[in-house]
Amino acid sequence: MEIDGDTLTAVVKRLRRAEGQIRGVIAMLESGRDCTEVVTQLAAVSRALDRAGFKIIATGLRQCVTAEQDGEEPTVDVEQLEKLFLSLA
Repeated sequence: MEIDGDTLTAVVKRLRRAEGQIRGVIAMLESGRDCTEVVTQLAAVSRALDRAGFKIIATGLRQCVTAEQDGEEPTVDVEQLEKLFLSLA
């Protein structure tokens, strides 16, 4: 599966945002912030990572659908995409 430029840009942007959030969580822990605030930020990081993963999986599914519409054999393993999707769900 190849990730097109726009999708790659979007995924990298999400991951960089998550990277910043993780740094923020570490700083929160080191400064002794309330555990409720820390867990809230961890949940936000988790959602950001999940969204990046779902975006990648959606790209693979889109490639499968496009290939089938064009009468071609999909180059993406649908079963593998399903397993990846379920691992994020």
